[in-house]
Amino acid sequence: MTESSNKLGSELSMEIDPPFNENLATAEDWRKALQKVVPAVVVLRTTACRAFDTESAAASYATGFVVDKRRGIILTNRHVVKPGPVVAEAMFVNREEVPVHPIYRDPVHDFGFFRYDPAAVQFLSYEEIPLAPDAACVGLEIRVVGNDSGEKVSILAGTLARLDRDAPHYKKDGYNDFNTFYMQAASGTKGGSSGSPVIDWQGRAVALNAGSKSSSASAFFLPLERVVRALNFLQKGRDSFQDKWEAVTILRGTLQATFLHKGFDETRRLGLQSETEQLVRHASPLSETGMLVVDSVVPGGPAHKHLEPGDVLVRMNKEVTTQFLKMESLLDDNVGQNVELELERGGKPFTVQLTVQDLHSITPNYFLEVSGAVIHPLSYQQARNFRFQCGLVYVSEPGYMLYRAGVPRHAIIKKFAGEEVSHLEDFIRVLSTLSRGARVPLEYISYTDRHRRKSVLVTMDRHEWYAAPEIYTRDDNSGLWIGKPALPDVSKQLVNGVISMETSSKTEPRDQDESDCGIKKRRLSEDGNMIADYNLNEPKVDNHEDPRSQEDAVLRDPHGSVAEREIEPTLVMFEVFVPSSCMLDGVHSQHFFGTGVIIHHSENMGLVAVDKNTVAISASDIMLSFAAFPVEIPGEVVFLHPVHNYALVAYDPSALGSAGASAVRAAQLLPEPALRRGESVYLVGLSRSLQATSRKSVVTNPFAALNISSADSPRYRATNMEVIELDTDFGSSFSGVLTDEQGRVKAIWGSFSTQLKYGGSSSEDHQFVRGIPIYTITQILEKIISGAKGQPLLINGIKRPMPMVRILEVELYPTLLSKARSFGLSDHWIQVLVKQDPVRRQVLRVKGCLAGSKAENLLTQGDMVLAINKKPVTCFRDIENACQALDLCDDVEGKLELTVFRQGVEIDVLVGTDVRDGNGTTRVINWCGCFLQDPHPAVRALGFLPDEGHGVYVTRWSHGSPVHRYGLYALQWIVEINGKPTPDLEAFVNVTKEIENGEFVRIKTVHLNGKPRVLTLKQDLHYWPTWELRFNPDTAVWQRKTIKSL
Repeated sequence: MTESSNKLGSELSMEIDPPFNENLATAEDWRKALQKVVPAVVVLRTTACRAFDTESAAASYATGFVVDKRRGIILTNRHVVKPGPVVAEAMFVNREEVPVHPIYRDPVHDFGFFRYDPAAVQFLSYEEIPLAPDAACVGLEIRVVGNDSGEKVSILAGTLARLDRDAPHYKKDGYNDFNTFYMQAASGTKGGSSGSPVIDWQGRAVALNAGSKSSSASAFFLPLERVVRALNFLQKGRDSFQDKWEAVTILRGTLQATFLHKGFDETRRLGLQSETEQLVRHASPLSETGMLVVDSVVPGGPAHKHLEPGDVLVRMNKEVTTQFLKMESLLDDNVGQNVELELERGGKPFTVQLTVQDLHSITPNYFLEVSGAVIHPLSYQQARNFRFQCGLVYVSEPGYMLYRAGVPRHAIIKKFAGEEVSHLEDFIRVLSTLSRGARVPLEYISYTDRHRRKSVLVTMDRHEWYAAPEIYTRDDNSGLWIGKPALPDVSKQLVNGVISMETSSKTEPRDQDESDCGIKKRRLSEDGNMIADYNLNEPKVDNHEDPRSQEDAVLRDPHGSVAEREIEPTLVMFEVFVPSSCMLDGVHSQHFFGTGVIIHHSENMGLVAVDKNTVAISASDIMLSFAAFPVEIPGEVVFLHPVHNYALVAYDPSALGSAGASAVRAAQLLPEPALRRGESVYLVGLSRSLQATSRKSVVTNPFAALNISSADSPRYRATNMEVIELDTDFGSSFSGVLTDEQGRVKAIWGSFSTQLKYGGSSSEDHQFVRGIPIYTITQILEKIISGAKGQPLLINGIKRPMPMVRILEVELYPTLLSKARSFGLSDHWIQVLVKQDPVRRQVLRVKGCLAGSKAENLLTQGDMVLAINKKPVTCFRDIENACQALDLCDDVEGKLELTVFRQGVEIDVLVGTDVRDGNGTTRVINWCGCFLQDPHPAVRALGFLPDEGHGVYVTRWSHGSPVHRYGLYALQWIVEINGKPTPDLEAFVNVTKEIENGEFVRIKTVHLNGKPRVLTLKQDLHYWPTWELRFNPDTAVWQRKTIKSL
């Protein structure tokens, strides 16, 4: 009796192995263990330079630990090593920083390795942390040593509670681990501790921290058995090479099937025969509680059509297999060979022979970068998430060209320019046949709507917004991704594309425009994506048809007002896209809609006026849809008014075809007399479906002064403008024109951008609509047509001098004379101003001068402007007229004599005016991922420019770039690089040209709020070369030039 009970006890103690004395570890034991472990734990600063597979471009912190000191190998998570291009450094506990390079990331499990040069760590004595996967057991006391929530070292205590937890499910369209158990403990780790060692009291790593559940303080740890196998391969591989690292092959096999471990109670319910259960229980250890069940199968994989969800695995290669580890070992050892699986489906046993596939062959190691998009073969990870076949053409990041067409992230491209594409090579082949500006159809599917293809129109970039398409391929020897041109002889083909767009004469048929401008009926789908119905149109209309009859057919509604019928052929719907590589001047969105009106239409030039909340900057791609004729053609920005809220956009009338050119006409403009309060006007515009819509309204205020405050990120805001307010309109998103009864245009009904600030720091972008008097547009139009004095610009193959605008760069606001009297303004001046303008009864006060203007420091905030050149002024237009009078008399000085009332005293001041063009910003430099430009007027309107130099303003930055990694964000000036001043972009280029790849740079910046700061940054020319985009007025094309690269 006693003997048998002793025997039973010994059996039980084997089950609860290792024995309990582990938990008798004293505080001193833990202190010694941690003393040994902490120096080997490193903080990893990683930057994913491009979106790839499951990861997006980002900069992040994580943890790793040294597992081989002699060879320099650090273990961390796969989601830290990243599947795509990564730049990383490891920082040891004594703040020594060494660069690290990825040598392996497991395709499935959440572990990977970096390598570093052990000789680079000079001042720290540390030991590698041994891996002890067998030491993990339920009840084991552990410590997680890592960089938790960005803290340099944190140590969290816990107790292993489970060793057989299902792999955690992180997200439905990102990385997930599977076909393995995880361990669980309540140690409450947070972000930053990914890759931390989970250690026991002897200082051994028993698991690898991988993830956590924020709602329950549970942490998930990856078992180390497969990690040890991979590490052994790497160590043997390293020893076989002499001086340097070379790629090591670690065999990994797959059936493209996911298994889950289900308890015997559930396998019984799935129909498992009781004899089979008995057999499995006998062949397995006593602790076995279940079996492996098929959860999902990837289409097109080895298991497809052979295995189904719910199949219970009994044997693999004649051995009973109930554990993931045993199954994985069998697959990894039999890559390229057949394995025999014995399963039960609904209680019926069956056997299949399946060929084990190489897991690395379905894990992409190259991608195409085109127009900012990252496209690569669909990986096993995402194929499993989305239930598509591996290797399809997958959009990891849509970039600009695809975003413009409405192709979302995670889309699968099925057809391009009429050709089926099933592999990335097919896509590249089609891409190589297209020239700049071409418009071609593309079909894609997305996993959220998998059964329907969506068709869109893709427009090839006409300007050089992005570098030529490149293929990046992973090089495991260096840890880098090497880029090379994706298209053969790219320069010739693209230049030809530009020439055919730009310099073809009017007699020559326009290839791009005629073949690509299919009739595109735009409508918004339920999910907000653009849908374009694409059909090739026949652009040439037969000559015997009367074009006027065609025009009448297009005017759909015979019941509209006279004004609506007159104005409809002059209206144009704008769709404007801003490339992410050129989001200048604080522009707040990449996509704008709006209505414009044709103000000039001749044989060789069409001009459309539109508000600057539709065309915000000159670096835009504009598509024009005409109400008079069903055609969509590109437009180019030719003039952005520096003050008023309008832009002029040119189009090529020959692109409309003869029928279109005769159907379209320019509106009749009526700048005088100005609108008065109580006058009736017609508000006419276009709905999104290009239907003319109109209503009769009454002017309630013909000269409402705008007061728009500056946005968080300074961008164009309308200042010094009087606008027209109506009693009724069509809401804040409807723009168009205001006309009289005969359809003569008195004002543009334009959209204005503003930002609503809420309590605290939150704010929201809003827009409202008001009337912009047409007089300012007619003045500029006359100058363009009659020939101005400014710099010439190529418009439709003809160079035309563009007008310059003389302005007083001072922000003003009106104050009622009753208020001005309280400030001490004399009765004499009040009577003079009332006599000058009995309706407005106001005086203009100075809000501030634009920094860097000729008026700066001459006028101060609060000054009342009474007269210019002894002539009383009461409104913004008086000041504009005074500036234009200087141009007419060819005054070289360009100064105005202002009579101002300042702090109770009336004084005369001579104030300089500034001459501005209508080009907007025409140059941008990208250095280390930040976009640099001259400070635009909205920045200067804040009234501050740094004394050290203000020509290098950071307007935006890119995710995954060095500036993201080191924190050089927007809204500041770079005033020094390595102690050398950078007063302007030219000086900046000359200083940074001397800096080599991988060098640290010391940068002095001054923020918009005036706060100086010094930071350091490591230049990375491999993934982030220095380049510039510049608008060339001679060719009317934005041209890209590489300044420095590897």
